Amino acid sequence: MNEKKNSHINFSIKKQLQAFADQLEVKGSLDDINNVLQVLSLVRELPDSSADKPNLTSEVFSILASSRQATSGEDSLYETWLKEALKANPANSRANGLMAASKWNNNRTLLDHLAFPLIRETDNRTAKKRVAEQYIRISEENIDILEENLKGLKDARLASKSYLDADQTLKYEKAIDYVSGIIEELLALLKASREYEESISGVFHTSTHSRDMRNHLEQIEKLKQEWKSLFNERDGEAFRQKDSPLAELHAMVGMEEVKRRIDDFYRFLQYQNKRKEFGLHSKDEQSLNMVLTGNPGTGKTTLARLLAKIYHKLGVLPRQEVLEVDRSQLVGAYIGQTEENVRNIVERALGGVLFIDEAYSLKREGQTGNDYGQTAIDTLVSLMTNQKYAGKFAVILAGYPEEMRQFLDANPGLRSRFPNANHIFLDDYSTDELLAIAEQTAAENDYILSGVAKKALEARIEKEKVDDTFGNARTVRSLVLDAIFKKGAKEHAEDENILHFTLLNKEDFQINEIPPEVPPGEKLQKLIGLKDVKDEVEAFVSFVKMQQIRRDKGLPVIPVQLHSVFTGNPGTGKTTVAKIYSAMLKETGLLKRGHFIVVSRADLVAGYVGQTAIKTKKKVREALGGLLFIDEAYSLSSQSAGDFGKEAVDTLVDEMTKHNENLVVVLAGYTHEINILLESNPGLRSRFKKFIHFPDYTSDEILEIMQTYASKYHYVIAPEAIFYMEEYLEGNKIRGNGRYATNLVDEAIQVQAMRLMAQNGPEYITNDINSISQEDIKRAAEKLERGEM
Repeated sequence: MNEKKNSHINFSIKKQLQAFADQLEVKGSLDDINNVLQVLSLVRELPDSSADKPNLTSEVFSILASSRQATSGEDSLYETWLKEALKANPANSRANGLMAASKWNNNRTLLDHLAFPLIRETDNRTAKKRVAEQYIRISEENIDILEENLKGLKDARLASKSYLDADQTLKYEKAIDYVSGIIEELLALLKASREYEESISGVFHTSTHSRDMRNHLEQIEKLKQEWKSLFNERDGEAFRQKDSPLAELHAMVGMEEVKRRIDDFYRFLQYQNKRKEFGLHSKDEQSLNMVLTGNPGTGKTTLARLLAKIYHKLGVLPRQEVLEVDRSQLVGAYIGQTEENVRNIVERALGGVLFIDEAYSLKREGQTGNDYGQTAIDTLVSLMTNQKYAGKFAVILAGYPEEMRQFLDANPGLRSRFPNANHIFLDDYSTDELLAIAEQTAAENDYILSGVAKKALEARIEKEKVDDTFGNARTVRSLVLDAIFKKGAKEHAEDENILHFTLLNKEDFQINEIPPEVPPGEKLQKLIGLKDVKDEVEAFVSFVKMQQIRRDKGLPVIPVQLHSVFTGNPGTGKTTVAKIYSAMLKETGLLKRGHFIVVSRADLVAGYVGQTAIKTKKKVREALGGLLFIDEAYSLSSQSAGDFGKEAVDTLVDEMTKHNENLVVVLAGYTHEINILLESNPGLRSRFKKFIHFPDYTSDEILEIMQTYASKYHYVIAPEAIFYMEEYLEGNKIRGNGRYATNLVDEAIQVQAMRLMAQNGPEYITNDINSISQEDIKRAAEKLERGEM
């Protein structure tokens, strides 16, 4: 790198650093920390001989530390960056200013532990001696502690002087004076206490040492009060409130509606407390019982713990502990055990909160006499209203929204204990909120995400969001922790810089998927025949790719209708093409999983009312993110009495609407029969825009399928056998198409094996082992014709 180029880079870096400094001045933090990391990479590329390199490195780290302090507080990553800034340039004014101001409020509690017991003149000698010994011990311990803190205060004063912050410097000078004064008083108190102890142990006792001790204690207390005056009361209130449950709630990502409702609830409970102070009473107290609904990872357990803290802080419950249980801990195996379990758990929860996760599992569908879930519910309701327990604990139920609604509707006694105002729904997090949670998780572990890492993580999140089992925040935290593990498990050089240990990059979030040996597009083209089918599929996949490109460029896109109808006789390749089609859609990124689920009528339709919808929904859930292939789909349109095919169709239409691009459905079957099915439900036909017909294979194509299939297992069909099949296909109408071709070869291989074993025995079989003769093919064709396969 030549000198002129270095000079240009230096100028560019300084200009960008000034822009970052201006942004810090206006906003307090940076919009995108990744821009600073890019500048740091440029600084590191400068030659070590560059005079500006240490100063530029220091300034970058001081800017990073300053922004980190504003967004995440003074965590260990902030301290690491601040240390790097001062290591590169000890005279960096910004870094010294941060050091001076850093943790100033933490000094507020420095003297809180400095407290002495009282000496009463009425105490006997033994009691006075014991107190004197305590004075000696407390003085000795605190002299050592304060001398160590005094050194830190002096270092911070130097830092504030380097930053030219006169106000901060004056605060530190006063703090040093007060701590120095207290140390002097403690030394004097230590001397007086020792002399007092000796005088008590002797024959003659004097009150002089006792007065000296009291004078020194008064001076220490005076200095403690002056120490407190150094700290702003408003900051002190923030310092005291930073760990409050409401502050903890508001620090959580998203959940704005939940926060608003909890704020209202908190203020209402405060209001009720004030009424009680005035001696006013309410006949109907506000219920503390809550129902929290939402999908996994939406924060139900966290919110339950925060509610317990809020109840305790407001004095409505004496304890903030949460007892977390589920069905397995409540429901017993025999008569009487469930009641005992529930009573024991309620007694353990008294004074706090009982949290029942997946509460709906207590009321199972089709519950038998041996299932005591209903007993658990009845016992819980009874204890909640029992005079001995009522109002002495809170119950919080949690679970999936729909299941919890059905659960409460089925139990009027239980529902009455949970007013609608106390039902809180926690919605799924948006992708932006999940990324914020990811950054929070990374920050808690002293990592940051690069810009490209965020994009890779976003792609992973979208891939994971397939169905209702998506874990929201739980999944995202797991992805971040997996990325940290992946980064740490790699081999790394000994001289890696600080960024290697604090920055998560794109590769840390990428999945190393093994690509298929043959790409699906190539696999499609290798299929025999089906030219028009191939063209249709290729055109459709190209259309999907083009719409994605347009979306990425911010252009309007045509809604993509992925559902298709494959018509044709059996054995024409419908299932094979559908499987390849699924893989191709996964390759485009449109399908998140790209797996292939084949079902028939038996997999969707049940024998009694209500179960068909459940069976159909279950299969749809299995297929989410992939392709659901319904073979012989026309069988769902049966018009016979008591048939539940229509219910399956209606459910399928509803699920296709609900899941949109997260599901591809392909109906397969005979052309005429499929049309009857589509006409049976107008909503069904409107969801299928792509119709692909699979023609029967020609004789030449069937012969080619036979030869290709045989060659997969290193068999060769003799030329005379091929000639025989040409004549046979001309004179006989076959059914099964490609399936007939493979079945014929399978049968011919068995015939060949019998022939060779009968003629020669295993030890004589050589060249004929891979050859299929005309006689083998002829006998196989005859067996298939007679239906002997």
